[in-house]
Amino acid sequence: MGLRESPYASRLLAGADAAARALLFPSYWLTSHLLALRKTTVEEQACRGRRGLCALEAVLQAPGLLLLLLLSAPLLLLGLLAWLPLQAARRPFAYQHTPSQAPPEEWALPGQGQRAFRFLSANVCLLPEGLAKFSNLFRTQWRAGRIAQDLARAVHPSAALPDLGLGDAPNEQTYGATEDALWRATDVAIEMPLDGAGQAPVLGEIRASFPPKADFLCLQEVFDRRAATRVRHLLGPHYAHIIYDVGTYGLVGCALKLLNSGLFLASRYPVLAVKYHCYPNGKGEDAFSAKGLLCVQVKLGSFRGQRIVGYLNCTHLQAPEGDAQIRYDQLSLSLLWAQLFQDTNGQAGDTVAFDIYCGDLNFDNCSPDDQLEQTHEIFTLYTDPCRIGPRKDKPWAIGTLTNYLKIYDKAVSTPEKMKRTLSCPEGRRKYLAGPILANGHPDLSGGWSEGRRIDYLMYREHSGPAELRTAVEKVSFITQLATCSDHLPVGLQLLVASVA
Repeated sequence: MGLRESPYASRLLAGADAAARALLFPSYWLTSHLLALRKTTVEEQACRGRRGLCALEAVLQAPGLLLLLLLSAPLLLLGLLAWLPLQAARRPFAYQHTPSQAPPEEWALPGQGQRAFRFLSANVCLLPEGLAKFSNLFRTQWRAGRIAQDLARAVHPSAALPDLGLGDAPNEQTYGATEDALWRATDVAIEMPLDGAGQAPVLGEIRASFPPKADFLCLQEVFDRRAATRVRHLLGPHYAHIIYDVGTYGLVGCALKLLNSGLFLASRYPVLAVKYHCYPNGKGEDAFSAKGLLCVQVKLGSFRGQRIVGYLNCTHLQAPEGDAQIRYDQLSLSLLWAQLFQDTNGQAGDTVAFDIYCGDLNFDNCSPDDQLEQTHEIFTLYTDPCRIGPRKDKPWAIGTLTNYLKIYDKAVSTPEKMKRTLSCPEGRRKYLAGPILANGHPDLSGGWSEGRRIDYLMYREHSGPAELRTAVEKVSFITQLATCSDHLPVGLQLLVASVA
């Protein structure tokens, strides 16, 4: 494989890193729980009728947590002094290889003329508990187990999975009878063929479950280390190759990176090469996380003794609405880095079956405030199957960012209910985040209906020894993560066929 699993070259360094993290953990835990005193809307709903008692609990907890945080300061300082120098010796990702019981069959051309490849990209918002509250989400460890189990079941629906004792989902929240009536009245998913001469029909769908047998998972915001451990342990039996804990910690330029990139990639096919680049221009709260680009090369098969390979480029761009220029520059850097990775790791005679660019790009194709990013050259190099051009999407494309204040409403509280609700314009207007106007404020007029599509799965065709043609078979907007994330996962199924 050529990839060691530990990000450190020796056990001594790995042990020193673990010891330093143990010293940092008390302050990390206390800070997270102090921030977690902020309540989600479903917790506020549970406090109805006893608001005074809930407020008193928070008032009593805050001083104790602050006191313990101050007492942990010496351990924090000692841990930082040990941890920061170690980051210079750390490779910016960890790798998990679990031998698969049913590895995918190698693709051999010209004998096997075509193959379908399935990709899934999702922002799962697995932040430390206190930070997740700012997105109106909580129970990070519970959500991590639930998400991983759902993903694992999609690979092998009949597989027996361990009982994690996850318990029930958070309580539903209702602000009136209209939500319940809305989801009962709409029971049709969006399934519309693409209008295009000479192209195979593309099915755009809203589905309540993850598409079965995804070959590649590209996740964002897997920031919490304990949550990442739970996800990779559950996915390991189904995905032989997992890249996790991606990012550069410590001092990077003038910024202190306290969180990694949040990127997490799982592949059923063998991984040949991995490279990560950290964006140098993060600003504000994003400057504390190592957002960047993860590039992965996988081996798919062989053609006349030469390799058939695929490339996956996964990223998460600057978040705040007013930072269009930062996102634009990050897109330009990512294209440069992706091409450099392919030039460095490609071999003469390689056939490239696919080249995927995906992730949470934090801009959409409808907001006036996102005009700069909408015209970036990335859309001339990579094909976005949901897009016709700047400010115009395919009629079946919908937004992927939800209205986070309403994620516990009854109409969107389960995958099935969310699917039905988002299948009609009224539901999308109410439960998806609206466009951002030129002044940086969200559009509250209600005149739009599709929402902000900020999660992308794009592809690029390459020429090579084996001439291949790529057809988009299906694009999926998935409601499986209802109450578990403020984003809709997106799925893409490509059919790659030999022209011969």
